[in-house]
Amino acid sequence: MEFVPIDLERFEATPLTRAPFEFLVVPGFVRAEACKAINRDYPQISKPGSFPLSETSYGPAFQELMNHLNGEAMRAAFERKFQIDLRGRPSMITVRGRSGDRDGKIHTDSKTKIITLLIYMNPNWEDSGGRLRLLRSGTDLDDVICEVPPLEGTLLAFKRADNSWHGHKPFLGERRVIQFNWVTDEDVANREQNRHKMSAFFKRLLRGSKAA
Repeated sequence: MEFVPIDLERFEATPLTRAPFEFLVVPGFVRAEACKAINRDYPQISKPGSFPLSETSYGPAFQELMNHLNGEAMRAAFERKFQIDLRGRPSMITVRGRSGDRDGKIHTDSKTKIITLLIYMNPNWEDSGGRLRLLRSGTDLDDVICEVPPLEGTLLAFKRADNSWHGHKPFLGERRVIQFNWVTDEDVANREQNRHKMSAFFKRLLRGSKAA
């Protein structure tokens, strides 16, 4: 029997919060028994920022997780939960390894993103910074709906809206996040991936110049 690293039953059993925007938090979405291997095979990222998978290298356990995130069972579960048709909507995945001083500012995602999933993969977290906050406004980081520490296996998912504000207090250091989006069309996915590729290229170039 195939081992499935994600727990869709746990996801299905978690109620969706509908106001002020639609979201849910699922600790243990990535099964505990899968986390060690996935973290072992996680992309090695030394700079802040989001990196497309094509710009990273990783091992088989991480690839298996990506396969399941892109699977039909995953899409169908999210369609049921958010009562939305995602057929024909392309997906986009980026990964983060570190948080920098520019990260965490309050924002909403772009209108081209339909559903955002954040999967956290830090084995432990004690710092007060770096805990994502869902917010009631775009101006007050302390006007908190809920706060999510980036502990391994935890899923935060929300439907993009004009008021889906989020951000976090500053944190400098390792902060492992997989971001998965369903987006409006293939052009958006290609454009976003190319933007992240260009950013990754300049980060490598800067790192090389500093080493020299």
